[in-house]
Amino acid sequence: MNCSIISVGTEILFGQIVNTNTVYLSKELNGLGINVYHHFTVGDNTKRLEETLLYAMSKSDLIITTGGLGPTQDDLTKETIAQVLGKKLEIHKPSQSRLYNFFECCNKTMHENNLKQVYLPKDSIVLTNDCGTAPGFILDVDGKIFISMPGPPNEMKCMFNGYVKDFLKGKSQHIIHSKVLRFFGIGESALETALIDLIDNQTNPTIATYAKIGEVSVRITAKAENIEKAEKMTNDVIAEIKNRLGQYIYNYADEELVEVVSKKLLEKEVSISFAESCTAGLIASKLAATPGISKCLDRSIITYSNDAKIEELGVKEATLQKYGAVSEETAREMVLGLRNKTKSDLCLSVTGIAGPGGGSKEKPVGLVYIGMVYDKKVICNKYNVFGDRSRVRNYTSMLALNMIRKVLE
Repeated sequence: MNCSIISVGTEILFGQIVNTNTVYLSKELNGLGINVYHHFTVGDNTKRLEETLLYAMSKSDLIITTGGLGPTQDDLTKETIAQVLGKKLEIHKPSQSRLYNFFECCNKTMHENNLKQVYLPKDSIVLTNDCGTAPGFILDVDGKIFISMPGPPNEMKCMFNGYVKDFLKGKSQHIIHSKVLRFFGIGESALETALIDLIDNQTNPTIATYAKIGEVSVRITAKAENIEKAEKMTNDVIAEIKNRLGQYIYNYADEELVEVVSKKLLEKEVSISFAESCTAGLIASKLAATPGISKCLDRSIITYSNDAKIEELGVKEATLQKYGAVSEETAREMVLGLRNKTKSDLCLSVTGIAGPGGGSKEKPVGLVYIGMVYDKKVICNKYNVFGDRSRVRNYTSMLALNMIRKVLE
């Protein structure tokens, strides 16, 4: 079964809200073995919505709409679908009673235009809105299934999980199974080059790469009659990718680097502290987003100035004068001073030039040193990070997290 998702609302086109509905629905439909071929966004305009519906009907067996079911004049979805399919709108008495009860329970006056919500296309299956007032509906016309749900994400999810998901189960003859591999330390182009033969010859499973700052993900997706066959198909591809690029893989699940590191710290009960200069608390902040990390995260000392490095960490003034704040020697003294101060199991220091100013030929913008003490070993790595100030700081934080991951493996 092939699906088109149509999001209705001028506010989406204007960028006033983020359309999270399509992301959620695509993931859910994918898990049900339904192919999502198109995402459309249409403003509150009858003609353009009609054109989009007709196009979607020519390409898909299942058309899902979100939005445009409310009480106002610009809520046009039901009317337009009914017009395209030649259906009349009829009042749905149970929904009408439910609407009256809603306003009575809230002790609010119900304006007449609210009744617009309970007029639904003839012959439709009505979907109760357990989280709002506007019901949805399902229509099966000449082999084309139309499902219309409200636009507010909480109402849409409530309706989908309460009614639509069960309706769609069994509509597809296959299941779709995906696995995600996450990579760090290799760029998307280099990764694609290493896997080019697999990518060029892909049919089933499919292989897709996508990148964001500091990491690359590869999604392997298989379609099969049952989950066992689909898992075997994805696992065969994963084994080949691991054989080629295993040293760059940090996770075999849809978890980000910070989540992987947080889990390792908690599992091993490792206490950790940071001395951050150019990242100014960013690394600790990323870890702090994990529930329960207070069992491991001791502190992060922001030592931006030379005085702070001397006073808080005991960095020698002579070291700063001879080698500078951004140097292996300073990073090493920072992390050793932190270890003496905190007694944490793992200590990490960062010093660098985030830019846009402050660089030189000898020490360009993006030069970073990361020091670490763990298990009686001192490590100090040098990196050259390209990009603007934000990217340098963000990528440096990921380099630090990856160093932590490696020593905890």
